[in-house]
Amino acid sequence: MSDDVILKAVNVSKQYRLGTVGTGTLSHDLNRFWARIRGKEDPYLKIGAVNDRSAAASSDYVWAIKDINFEVKRGEILGIIGKNGAGKSTLLKILSRVTSPTTGSIKTKGRIASLLEVGTGMHPELTGRENVYLNGAILGMTKAEIASKIDEIVEFSGCQMYIDTPVKRYSSGMRVRLGFAVAAFLEPDILVVDEVLAVGDAEFQKKAIGKMQDISNTGGRTVLFVSHDMKAMEKLTSRCVLLENGMVKSIGPTNETINLYLKNSLSGTNFIKYTENSGNEFATIMEAKIMNNQNEIVNNFEVSENIKIELKYIDSGSFSSRVTGIIHILNERSETIFASNDFENENWGKTKSRKATFISTCTIPSYLLKEGSYTVLIALGSYNPNLVHFIDKESLSFRVINSPDVVKGNYNLTNSWPGIVRPKLDWNIVEVVNG
Repeated sequence: MSDDVILKAVNVSKQYRLGTVGTGTLSHDLNRFWARIRGKEDPYLKIGAVNDRSAAASSDYVWAIKDINFEVKRGEILGIIGKNGAGKSTLLKILSRVTSPTTGSIKTKGRIASLLEVGTGMHPELTGRENVYLNGAILGMTKAEIASKIDEIVEFSGCQMYIDTPVKRYSSGMRVRLGFAVAAFLEPDILVVDEVLAVGDAEFQKKAIGKMQDISNTGGRTVLFVSHDMKAMEKLTSRCVLLENGMVKSIGPTNETINLYLKNSLSGTNFIKYTENSGNEFATIMEAKIMNNQNEIVNNFEVSENIKIELKYIDSGSFSSRVTGIIHILNERSETIFASNDFENENWGKTKSRKATFISTCTIPSYLLKEGSYTVLIALGSYNPNLVHFIDKESLSFRVINSPDVVKGNYNLTNSWPGIVRPKLDWNIVEVVNG
């Protein structure tokens, strides 16, 4: 392991037995023992299902993670992302020495501090202050070293009033605050942080992210960070490991890895053909699709492309006012970016017959949506009086990706665009000569 590498995972795998704990384990242990004394491989390492939680069990054993390999350099903040059940927490527990790998090895240099779940490493009967000293002692620090940091820890945690109260009386958010402060300020060489920051409020999350940046940039210490918040991941890390079904899907720059993860995480489709019962006696939806300018049904769009959403529906003509097609565009955080209705078209309502089938197409202009994954809420409704005839909250989805880089001078105009949207606005530039 080179001098600048502080942590290295070599073919790390973890196998678990499914079903009731203890069932048949004596016979399995005897088989393992007999294989070992004969110098043979553990027979149960040859079996085991892939860690796909959505599939039916095909074996008594499952590989929670399988053949994980990566290196982390000193001072690096490495992100670990993946769906629930992909093996992220199992990997962190192995890296933190909470559990051991079934096969493979972890090589580290220096002390590791972990924040894997709410209350990790804290004794509920001890006060917050006593837990700070306990955690410091576990990390190998002297009482004097801990005392020199105690005031910073308490101030950062925001638990001054309760620092001499038993931790069992803390809320989950207070435990996370104190646990993170202890892990960050007692100067470990490697800080391991799982999804627990999601428990904290927005103010604390901002402070925690800032602190992790500080200990990496100024302290030269290493951080392993797991989160489902892609914004925090982009802000904090430069490189990510993507886990899928317990195996490494990709390791690379954060933006590229997140793009791959989100592309594979789209829950919806780009075309839906609805059944006859999709609606009510007043309105029925037949189809919904997402298309490009060539009317091809696609999932991925560059920021420079128009996005067309087409709804096909029937207005039975029996409601007191006409039916309108409605869409809402939602981002990865389920925030509504905007909503639109086809009655905004000047020709809406001008058809001769109330009872008719309509194909209604909305065009989202280029350079409006920034890079990311989006879902489409589809609805049919009427106004005056208001009534929703049909709603489908998240069946359609699509992804907006970077266009080929547009470079002017030294400025890259397409990567990591800030904000919620990225409109291409009109600017007027006037050169003032000798002004």
